[in-house]
Amino acid sequence: MAKQAAGRTMRRMGGLVIGLAISGSALAGVDGNATLTTDYVWRGSSQTMEDPTVQAGVKLSSESGWYGSVWGSGVSFEPDAGARSEFDFVAGWSGSLSDDWALDVNLTHYMYPSTDPGVDLDWTELNSTVTFKGNYWLSVGVSDDALASDTTGTYAQLGARFPINDQWRIEGAVGQYFLAKDYADDYLHGQLSVIWKVHGPWELRLTGHDTDNAGKRLFGSNAGSRVEFAIQTAF
Repeated sequence: MAKQAAGRTMRRMGGLVIGLAISGSALAGVDGNATLTTDYVWRGSSQTMEDPTVQAGVKLSSESGWYGSVWGSGVSFEPDAGARSEFDFVAGWSGSLSDDWALDVNLTHYMYPSTDPGVDLDWTELNSTVTFKGNYWLSVGVSDDALASDTTGTYAQLGARFPINDQWRIEGAVGQYFLAKDYADDYLHGQLSVIWKVHGPWELRLTGHDTDNAGKRLFGSNAGSRVEFAIQTAF
């Protein structure tokens, strides 16, 4: 049932993206991004077995705040299920609630199209992020198929960015994943980044990650302490 619901969700999300694309009068902008990173770390766990990968995405936004996006990255898991790529399809709304507060609510579908026959790693999550003054945020993600486990999971992250000057800033975040006990123990992770805006939209990012022992039990050597270096740009 969860996988059938995910299929219906994807059709609705695809319809939203197409609707934004063909409604020229409502289209506020098209944005893109690209990253070359030494390790794709997601919620404290390496998604590439600590190998480098290329990532890119595009986002269509409407004047009313509705948007659709797709983002892709190379991946490699252990045990190997054949997955070599990940695509995140997102449909949602974002906008200002007041001068200081902003809200983003979206449905994200994580897709791994190259998995072995009989293996389904795809899953869907409802996410929301509240931002204060553009520099502090609280994000919550909820799914009844967390990490494609057919069990429930709730992820919460609290983060902040601290601009030093026009070129340098520091960002940090702490996240807790609350997972169904019949799947895995809850785990905690944190990350700290130093970002240098080199020129125009180009940035260099150095990030340290760590997880607690529960994260290590769940993800093995892909969790724990690690450092990631990335070159990224937006267009």
